[in-house]
Amino acid sequence: MQQKRNIGVVLMNLGGPTAEDNLKTFLYNLFRDEDIIKLGGGFFQDKLAKFISSIRSKKIVENYREINYCTKGCTGSKYCFNRQNKVISTCCSPINGLTELQRRTLEKAFKKDYPEYNFKVYTCMRYWLPFADQIMDEIREDGMDEIVLLPLYPHFSWTTSGSSFRDWENVRIEQNKAGKKTEWQEYIVKDYFLNEDFLHSVNDRINEALDKFSHEDRDKVHLVFTAHGTPLAEVRSGDPYTQQINDTVEAIMNLRGRDVHYWLGFQSRVGPQKWTQPNTEDLVFRLIRYGIKHIIMVPVAFVTDHIETAMELDIELREAIEEEKLHIDQLEVTKGLNDHPLFIKALMDETLKVLSHLNTDNKIQQVNGQDAEIASAS
Repeated sequence: MQQKRNIGVVLMNLGGPTAEDNLKTFLYNLFRDEDIIKLGGGFFQDKLAKFISSIRSKKIVENYREINYCTKGCTGSKYCFNRQNKVISTCCSPINGLTELQRRTLEKAFKKDYPEYNFKVYTCMRYWLPFADQIMDEIREDGMDEIVLLPLYPHFSWTTSGSSFRDWENVRIEQNKAGKKTEWQEYIVKDYFLNEDFLHSVNDRINEALDKFSHEDRDKVHLVFTAHGTPLAEVRSGDPYTQQINDTVEAIMNLRGRDVHYWLGFQSRVGPQKWTQPNTEDLVFRLIRYGIKHIIMVPVAFVTDHIETAMELDIELREAIEEEKLHIDQLEVTKGLNDHPLFIKALMDETLKVLSHLNTDNKIQQVNGQDAEIASAS
């Protein structure tokens, strides 16, 4: 009997703190990343990262406590210290448990639909466990033949997917120098911001939020799409992220037949640099002052609920509206894609596209109807 080919899929995400005692380390790793703060690495960047993480960790620890995801036990990966020590965290980001949920769901889907291959899905976080070196060791132990790097960022930016790819490559080089061979074939999914299943999954979340409005109020609803902002210097340097965000928003509205009013804002700006505009919070304030009282916030770039959705949009934005003494009748925030079946299908589709060369019976190529027709005609 022919041995099954071993195929690994590595879900890449930024990660988040799993307990109060590693929040500072998580932030240090984030600000130490020279793709985030471009100081070229080295001594000065290290000192700055230590300073920022020390100050910022004290400010946001309460935020993570408020959105703590692991109230009944660890929901994260086997690498999580909470799981290993059987402790319940009071300060764990939802991104950890939800990314693990995505990993398990995607692996089950592959095993169900493609039993002729031995699929295994891994999670590799950029700024907290599990790190690239741990996952490479696991992949080596599992004897994987093919590896697909699949970012949980539909839109490509050098500060997100690009940073994860660079870190992965640096770790690979270090391991090879240490005599740890990385002999598998490796493929990359760069972006999937116009994947039809991804677009439909976001649209489903919008419809779920619309259903929370009364029939009389639905015609009054405005959508506010929101994405993580980008320094204008990044945009000018050729980073495609901002344009891809715009393309996704337009594609979703085309899908909907442009049935509701919509806007796009950018959140999470930090530092003195000029960032992409309009700022999400400022945009919402203006809309309310214009007389718009029914709003759905659509975090279009975030595929898992975490601090920028659960905290910034669902808690802090509401508080900011009150502090401005503004009145809104109803504000809803769409749920993260998380394990939405269509989003999981989008991840499968994008993986299979880069693996089409493995096809021996046309099955993998059938993810694309046109490819299937070509295969059957040949």
